[in-house]
This record gives sequence, structure tokens and C-alpha cells, in this order.
Amino acid sequence: MNAESFIAEMNSGKKVVCGSDVHQHMGKLSQEAMKITSRINCSYHEPQEIRELFSILTGQKIDENFGLFPPFYTDCGKNIHIGKHVFINGGCQFQDQGGIYIGDGAFIGPMVVLATLNHEQDPKRRGELIPKPIHIGKNVWIGAHATVLQGVMVGDGAIIAAGAVVKKDVPSGVIVGGVPAKMIKQIPAN
Repeated sequence: MNAESFIAEMNSGKKVVCGSDVHQHMGKLSQEAMKITSRINCSYHEPQEIRELFSILTGQKIDENFGLFPPFYTDCGKNIHIGKHVFINGGCQFQDQGGIYIGDGAFIGPMVVLATLNHEQDPKRRGELIPKPIHIGKNVWIGAHATVLQGVMVGDGAIIAAGAVVKKDVPSGVIVGGVPAKMIKQIPAN
């Protein structure tokens, strides 16, 4: 199995059985991601170097206006898709096996968690993983320490308040907050 066939399998939404070829490849990609993120996190890098390392991590060319404040953590890296003019603040944790899609102009606050995997609820099959993507629209702002769970779509221009836990889709142009996140208000149009 290679990265492309792994991503295709993860994007299919099928459960990942513990010990399967897909599960074993997940472990291999995790080791590769740890090597690259340790390079990102363990010494100072100019912005261009950060973009180059992030391109290696994701296997995709990263926009010249991408910004990242390390440290950054992921246990895969190959299923992160970044738009233009995206900024990711320090301490973020992306569990991207199920796919993370971040639209142009998005700001990701410090210590944000994006989690695309869930475990089977049946204790006898708890090792099975269920992947679902996270889609973050254009010009979204996710506040510090927020968590976005698998399968969530965040609409363009939305704001997720600091500390929120988002388990349902967020419409465009609203502010959500709380645990679980609920709509706080509509963002006024300028």
C-alpha cells in the first residue's frame, strides 16, 4: 500500500479494521509524520523553510502565503489540504487520516484540535476506526483550544469561539461557541 491508495481508502469512509493493511500503513505514515513534525518543532525555521517542510509533510505544494507557528502535531499529514493565505497558530493537533480541508484565508488559533477519526462504540470492536472528513470554509476563524470533530463542515466566514467543541455543521457567517457548540449570533454584514 502507498500513500495514494491509503488516502483513497480513508476517503471512502469505510471502517479501518485493527491490524488490517490499511491500519498498518496508518502506523507507517504516523512514523513519517513524527519525523517531519519533529524537524518543524525542534528548531527555528524561516517561513520559507516551514512551507517546504509542510509541503513534505502533506505531499502537496503549500501556498507562499501560508503561515505556521510551531509546534504542530499530526499523526498522518498526507490528508491535509490547505488553501491560500491560511495561518495555523502554535500547538495545533490535526488527526487528518479522514481528510482535513482548509479553505482560503482561514485562521486556526493556538491549540486547536481537528479530529477526523472515531472508534467503534462496541467494546469488542473498539479498535476499528471510522474516518470522516472535516471541511473548513473560506475566511473561517477557529479560536484557541477549540475542537472540531469528524464529519463537520464549517461554512465560509464562520467563527468558532475559543474552547468550543464542534460536533455538528456550522453555517456560513455565524459565531458558535460552547460545549457542545451552539450558534451564538449571526455575524453582521459590512
